[in-house]
Amino acid sequence: MIVPVILSGGSGTRLWPLSRELHPKQFLPLVNSKSLLQDTVERLNGLPSAAAPIIVCNQEHRFLVAEQLRERGLRSSATILEPVGRNTAPAAAVAALHAMREGDDPVLLLLPSDHVVTDSHLFRSAVSAAVPQAMEGRLITFGVRPTGPETGYGYIRAGASLGAANVSLVERFVEKPDRETAESYVASGEYVWNSGMFLFRASVYLSELQTHAPDILDACRASLDEAAVDLEFIRLGEDAFGACRSDSIDYAVFEKTKAAAVVTLEAGWSDVGSWAALWDVGTHSADGNVARGDVVVHNVRNSYLHSEDRLIAAVGLENMVVVETADAVLIANKDSVQDVKTLVTKLKDSGRSEGQTHRKVYRPWGAYDSVDTAERFQVKHITVKPGATLSLQMHHHRAEHWIVVRGTARVTRGEENFLITENQSTYIPLGTKHRLENPGTIPLEIIEVQSGSYLGEDDIVRFEDVYGRQDKA
Repeated sequence: MIVPVILSGGSGTRLWPLSRELHPKQFLPLVNSKSLLQDTVERLNGLPSAAAPIIVCNQEHRFLVAEQLRERGLRSSATILEPVGRNTAPAAAVAALHAMREGDDPVLLLLPSDHVVTDSHLFRSAVSAAVPQAMEGRLITFGVRPTGPETGYGYIRAGASLGAANVSLVERFVEKPDRETAESYVASGEYVWNSGMFLFRASVYLSELQTHAPDILDACRASLDEAAVDLEFIRLGEDAFGACRSDSIDYAVFEKTKAAAVVTLEAGWSDVGSWAALWDVGTHSADGNVARGDVVVHNVRNSYLHSEDRLIAAVGLENMVVVETADAVLIANKDSVQDVKTLVTKLKDSGRSEGQTHRKVYRPWGAYDSVDTAERFQVKHITVKPGATLSLQMHHHRAEHWIVVRGTARVTRGEENFLITENQSTYIPLGTKHRLENPGTIPLEIIEVQSGSYLGEDDIVRFEDVYGRQDKA
């Protein structure tokens, strides 16, 4: 049996402003109508003997993961929540330990949630070809045949063939090279890109981790022993996992083990780690442009233009990236997009929210869009999914006015409980316990006007919450 393990802990800061810390790139539909996470899970359809995946994600993203799986009718066998990010070696360890708890020793297929693979059939064929080697105790990594001298990827030098098609011993791993070195690697035909995808038996990986990084294994085992079930999620022990050192699976195991093998993969892979990479995998016009959303151009060539909310009108551009969202616009030369990460760091250092979250924020019950904000007031457009319920809560510093523009709302206000419908409104005084519910079968939409001395999201005291969220005072 193959148990896929989907790693969904990345932040994708190089794809800002679309990708934000609280809504990173794996949850975005960057190439087609599906998110990268949804594409990753659906890519497994048709893989022989594949079970439902284990998903390892940041605890802040748990409801995004659950909602995106629900949208596509997908399911996981377990969703494991990391209290802090500790890179891929610990994430793989907790997945392997969990997979073996029922006494099985499955083959694990470790996949990042934010990569693009355009040919799913070839991907599944490469995995199937590698399974016999994994069953025999090999730790398999998938190496992508280079299409050019890319300096943003690590490389793997393949050694002697293991007899099976495209399966070889790993001779050595190489860090991201400079341009001249990358050109020599590609010209030699002996190197492949390190894709970050792996295949191995759970017990074999844990044994190698015990040999090469026993402290990581001990911390992961302790964090799983201390784990708590939270709704459909497995919440790792915070102290034990927080004490684990951060390390990648490459450094912790694969560069040290003698059991590593590489399978050459030619399936249209990209880690879409920058806007230039996203331009590479996009559909190009006759002028070499990739345009998504409301875009009108004249005399524009070899550029990437992405509109979320407003018209982008561009004239006389070449080799440029223009990305528009509701609260930010990125303009960059395509050759400089690796520096977007530096911009995000500057935004966070200056305390700006645009580095962390979008104007529209998703919650397990729906979403809210901060339409307007000024001193002592804020206006939000709130959407509540059918049957969903917000927490019973109160605020110390703000009052709220609710106006229903679509659907029906059930309101709890102090000891009162009543319905309001379209074009009706109500008022929630400061310090009053309240709750909003959608008892209907269509989305509930309301306009909320907040007024008060402090309007931050941390001014919430929760008394009851069906989603198990903690109190915030």
